[in-house]
Amino acid sequence: MQMFRALWAYRGFVLASVLREFNSRYRESLLGAFWSVANPLTMIVIYTVVFGQLIRPTLPGHEQTPFAFSIYLCAGVITWGLFAEMLGRLNNVFLDNGNLIKKSSFPRICLPVIVTLGALLNFGIVFLLYLAFLALIGHWPGAALWAFLPLMALQILFALGLGVFLGTLNVFFRDVAQFTGVVLQFWFWLTPIVYTFAGLGEAARQVLRFNPLRPLFAGYQSIFLDKTVPDLVSLWPLAALTLVLLVLGGLFFVRRAGEMVDEL
Repeated sequence: MQMFRALWAYRGFVLASVLREFNSRYRESLLGAFWSVANPLTMIVIYTVVFGQLIRPTLPGHEQTPFAFSIYLCAGVITWGLFAEMLGRLNNVFLDNGNLIKKSSFPRICLPVIVTLGALLNFGIVFLLYLAFLALIGHWPGAALWAFLPLMALQILFALGLGVFLGTLNVFFRDVAQFTGVVLQFWFWLTPIVYTFAGLGEAARQVLRFNPLRPLFAGYQSIFLDKTVPDLVSLWPLAALTLVLLVLGGLFFVRRAGEMVDEL
């Protein structure tokens, strides 16, 4: 509870930091924040044209939906982008803000929250464009869209718990961030995002069942492609792992926070 009270007391600092970070990203460019829209829009257009019109892969049961694979692919890619950005930045959040930690007195937990909110701001722009794309092609998910909220909350908490633990560990062992970057690349390809789980052989499916993120991304694809509420029961292993990581990451951070200054 003390941690939450500290965050609330420094809420102005957190929000100002998020906005300052977002503005600084485009401050020196001629078109400014336009690039925050142009880059994700380009990504959606490329996936739609390349996979929806040129390659035209088929998904079982969606042969009559011309943009089926584009919808399927974007549902996974944009949500994975949020996960990868959070984990990548949380790995280095204390090292990147070493001078601030040394010179200022504020709750250190503010830094992971700033990273999380900043990543969510970037994701929000991409996600709104994706929803606009779905509306434009007449494939609005309807009431199933509400199921996106618990899935996204679970993903954010999972990334936050894992990221805080790895970010704290990275202060003392600097190879952690490099190792995480390599693992993320393998993790992406071991998650059915650019291919379908059903299209794999039985041996590969057995291996991928150990991937805790597989049912999460299957849930996103179910919402946006099938317009159905996913099986939330299948997410209980990820929910349990998330709880463990939040507790483990929080305890490790609290116990090591005082030693960080000496290592930065």
